Parts: sequence; structure tokens; C-alpha cells
Amino acid sequence: MLFPFSDFIFLCFFFYSGYSLLRDPHHNKGLAFTDKERAAHYLRGLLPPAVVSQELQVKKLMHIIRQYQVPLQKYMAMMDLQESNEKLFYKLLIDNVEEMLPIVYTPTVGEACQKYGSIFGRPQGLYISLKEKGCIHEVLRNWPEKNIEVIVVTDGERILGLGDLGCQGMGIPVGKLALYTALGGVRPSACLPVTIDVGTNNENLLNDEYYIGLRQRRATGQEYAELLHEFMSAVKQTYGEKVLIQFEDFANHNAFDLLAKYSATHLVFNDDIQGTASVVLAGLVAALKVVGGTLADHTFLFLGAGEAGTGIAELIALEISKQTNMPVEETRKKVWLVDSKGLIVSSRRESLQHFKKPWAHEHEPVKTLLDAVNDIKPTVLIGTSGVGKTFTKEVIEAMASFNEKPIILSLSNPTSQSECTAEEAYTWSQGRAIFASGSPFAPFEYEGKTFMPGQANNAYIFPGLGLGLIMSGAIRVHDDMLLAACE
Repeated sequence: MLFPFSDFIFLCFFFYSGYSLLRDPHHNKGLAFTDKERAAHYLRGLLPPAVVSQELQVKKLMHIIRQYQVPLQKYMAMMDLQESNEKLFYKLLIDNVEEMLPIVYTPTVGEACQKYGSIFGRPQGLYISLKEKGCIHEVLRNWPEKNIEVIVVTDGERILGLGDLGCQGMGIPVGKLALYTALGGVRPSACLPVTIDVGTNNENLLNDEYYIGLRQRRATGQEYAELLHEFMSAVKQTYGEKVLIQFEDFANHNAFDLLAKYSATHLVFNDDIQGTASVVLAGLVAALKVVGGTLADHTFLFLGAGEAGTGIAELIALEISKQTNMPVEETRKKVWLVDSKGLIVSSRRESLQHFKKPWAHEHEPVKTLLDAVNDIKPTVLIGTSGVGKTFTKEVIEAMASFNEKPIILSLSNPTSQSECTAEEAYTWSQGRAIFASGSPFAPFEYEGKTFMPGQANNAYIFPGLGLGLIMSGAIRVHDDMLLAACE
């Protein structure tokens, strides 16, 4: 009796393993399973008889995706593919990265986060809410993969330029980690997306019947700090000191504090502060080939003094310091910032947040961006304000009046929040602007010449930086690593 029963269990196990293999996105190959593989993995009869190469499957799926007129439909199709056939998802993304990057990443991922509750299907990543306080280590152990090398974590408070999207910010870590694999070559199984849910102050979401997160106002202060500290400690305990933790889309008041607090004890990296800074500095170095001179020869004016603006400003000052051997306190004087109250100047120092104080230079108070442009006469204008249409015709024309080739970077995401469009930058500067944006713009023709707008996309930096940190066995991120990534 024992032998037939054990034989029955043996056969049932393999029948289940074949059927479940087709529903395991990590190992499923769909019609690409060969006849030999179908026999070995108990897949006979579970698939149509045709064997279709991965290349042909990509061709078919790209044809289907291109039929969709709405980008969010393309995003949902890609997420469905990721959850059913991971190999095919990454093959399609890698082979068509220029076309698909705006779908799985900015700008479409912003709309996906706004509507995440409505389109939510199969859960992706780990959701750690205030309900898990005191047992986060156990929650991490629920994740099936044990050899995690990189975590992207958000609390959803400042998703792109869209504000507080709470638990629905999960689309950002999922999208970022897809690019860690597609652009950096990090194994998908080594990537873990995490959303920390401490509530949301977004009234629309709190009243939305489809909202998937905690229905409460955001926790702050000690309650917030304790949850984040438990998470950071549990990650280190579970995955070791070499796991890379990328902070993503935290609000200014938490982003700087978390980076300062954990950069000495963990391998941490804030993409909004450090990744954005790295890719923008790389773009500025490349622009010098067109406009000439060194970084020290230029004057920089920012609209926006949050984590992105001050992060870029600091890295520019560090690079100029490295090139000239001048103290960074001195090179910061080449960089000016405008916030919602006007130009940041020394007379405002006492009322400034700590991360803005290094940029409070001696100057008369200036209220508007246009006045700041006319007073400072920058060669480079950088927008990180999160507010669309703020680089007006008058601002661009002023930049073009005293620069032969003004450098205009409108970096806010998504496209609706961009400080100006590529068309506006080229038209208002009579085709002389060196332009890049955070979200992609189509080529634009002006007076018979076609301009290809640049994209200052963090995807050029963070996957490679992350791969380098993992491969080198680093346990801390240093500024020199960021400067090397820029170069």
C-alpha cells in the first residue's frame, strides 16, 4: 500500500509542478518551451503544439501594444506581461527600451500611480504599513526571494510632481526596479519593491472607494521615525550590510533627514537628491562641448529648492571644487536658487530650511524668476519646481538675450509639470537653446532645422550606479562615486 501511495504523490507533485510552472512568472517561457522541455517539465498538453521563439513572441506583443492609443493601456499590458512571463517582459523591454521606457517609467508611471487602486490586480512588492509595526522582520521573511541585493522604497508622499499618492506610490519602486534589470543587468529575483504606508493626506484618495492603502492622515514625528527605523534595521538584519536601499519620492522634510541619518550606517542612495543630481551634472558636462568653457565659467540659476534642486546644486559645486581645488563653500557662490518666496539670499537665512541655507548668498531680495534671471544673468537655467509653465516666454527670451546658447533644463515630471516644453524653449530662443527635460518630448522642427530634445532621465545613472555598488561590494555611497558616474 505504501509504495503505490507514494508513487501517486510523486506523480501528483510533477503534474502540479508542470501546471504551476506556466503560472510562475519567474520561470514561465510560454510557447518558447521546446518539445524536450515540455516533456521534462510535465507540460505536454498544457500548451498548444507550436513552439514559438522568444523573438517572435516579442514581435507579436509589440504589435499588440502599439495598437493601444492610451499610454496607460500599454502600461497595464506591460505589467500583465511582467506578472505572467518575466523573461519575455525583460526581452521586450531591453529590445525596445527607447520606445517602452516612457511606458514603464516616466511619464506614464505617474498616471498609473494616480489610478493604481482602479487598475490594481496582482500585488507587486511588499506593503509595510503601520499595522506591521513591531513585526517588520517577519514581513520581510514573507517575501519568497531571500538573496535581495537592491530595495527601492517609497512612502508615496511626493510621487514625481503629483504630490501625495500614499500607498499607490508602489508603481514607482516597481518601475525603477524593472530598469535595474533592463538597463543594469541586476537579476529580477534580487530586486525588492517596498511601499511604506503611513497614511495619506490626499483627501481624494481617502474618499476613493478603490484606494488600497490605510485610510488615515499621514503619521509624522516619532511614530513615523520609529516605523522607518524598524524597517531599516530589519532590512540590514535580513539581507546584510551590502543590500542597496534606494529612497524614492519621499517629501523634502523626510528625504534629507533619512539620507543624513542612514548614510553612515547603511548602503543608501536617494535617487531624487543624488540620482537627479548625477544625471543633470552629466548633461551639463556634455553641454560644455557645445557652449564651451568649464563648469567654473558658468553661472547656474534654479527654479525649485527642494531635494532635486539642492542635490543638483551641491553636486555641481563639488565638481567645480574638484576641478579647481577651490573650497566648496566658495564654488557654491556660482549657484543661485529661487523658491516659492523668491531668490534665496542671506537676509532670508533665519527663516530657511537647513538644506537651503548653504545657497543664501549676498544679494538684494528678488521676488520673481524673471527678475532673478535679469539680475543674475545665468548661463544655465534649471527647473526642479514641480510646477508647469513657469519658464515663460519672457524668461526664455531673457536667457537668450545675454547667452548665445542658453542651457535650459526643465526637469519636473510628468510632462504636465514641465517648466516649459521643447517647442517653447526652441521657439522663444530662436533655436539657440540647449534643451533637456525630465520627461520625453518629440523632435521639433524650427526654421528648417530639426531639434532632438535631450532627456535628463535618472535611468541613465541609477541602474549602473546600483550595479557598480553591488559588484564592488560597497557598504556606503560616497560623493566621489556620484562624480565618477557623472563622468
